[in-house]
Amino acid sequence: MTRALITGISGQDGTYLAELLAARGYEVSGLVRRTYAPENDVVRHLVPGVRLLEGNLCDTRSLIGVLDAVQPDEVYNLAAFSEVGRSWEQAELAGDVSGLGVLRLLDALRVHTSGEMARVRVYQASSSEMFGLARETPQTEMTAFHPRSPYGTAKAFAHHTAVNYRESYGAFTACGILYNHESPRRRPNFVTRKISLGVAAISLGQADHLTLGNLDVRRDWGHAADYVDAMWRMLQHDEPGDYVIATGTTHSLRELLSCAFACIGVDDWTPHVRQDPSLLRPADVSVLTGDPTKAREVLGWTPTRDFDAIVREMVEHDVAYLRRTADLG
Repeated sequence: MTRALITGISGQDGTYLAELLAARGYEVSGLVRRTYAPENDVVRHLVPGVRLLEGNLCDTRSLIGVLDAVQPDEVYNLAAFSEVGRSWEQAELAGDVSGLGVLRLLDALRVHTSGEMARVRVYQASSSEMFGLARETPQTEMTAFHPRSPYGTAKAFAHHTAVNYRESYGAFTACGILYNHESPRRRPNFVTRKISLGVAAISLGQADHLTLGNLDVRRDWGHAADYVDAMWRMLQHDEPGDYVIATGTTHSLRELLSCAFACIGVDDWTPHVRQDPSLLRPADVSVLTGDPTKAREVLGWTPTRDFDAIVREMVEHDVAYLRRTADLG
């Protein structure tokens, strides 16, 4: 039985990945900061038999202990300070967790394997935010990085660190440069889920508007369940490498709003959306579009859900969720 360790297992990607690996017969373990945290109950419900161990990307000793306990064949590093907007407010923490945390994890793995790093395959969650002020569109694995946030800067450091360990120590480190990917499991502090919950609340008469920041950004949006499949494929390939994981199609936040409100029968969403200047970022990324050619040709990966289907799934889920919550209340 293949043993896998997932950091960030209680997040959106972590739960989908844990389900995928369990369905493929893996023994799945997860790194969590506290085993008694409420979000861990969701993981245990979705993946019965999952093993959760306490550890922290800010503590190398704890990482060594978890690796020794699990003896993993594959490690998926999904843990990060994941909120781009809040990374300006807590830039040092973002750098410590998302950047230096990867260095600590790889150093812990080097100790755990006594220097034979290649015998444990590692997936590193890189991000399209590393491209930031992109110098070309669409972006490929060869596009230069120009991050525009502390989050993107930390992710770029982590990415280069993973590549460096690959080249310096022979580590099997595969980096997935993932573009925005969503689902009903996305946490409410992310704009897509904020919109789906807001639209659902409006449809049920629980609210009359939602408040957002910059409506002019354009992103390449996919589904988290598709993207964790790409992660798994990277670690099954014979050679480690870097892959852009994207749909290749970009939509604006205004399009997302139109699609979300259409799900509840509202054609003109403008009366229901307010803009708050305080939600604007010090520096923003206007448009990002990924070229997934390498992932398609090398890994045989293609996304299975389109933009409209993703938005519809999220809105329908949140309408049912808020209605159920109201009934219980």
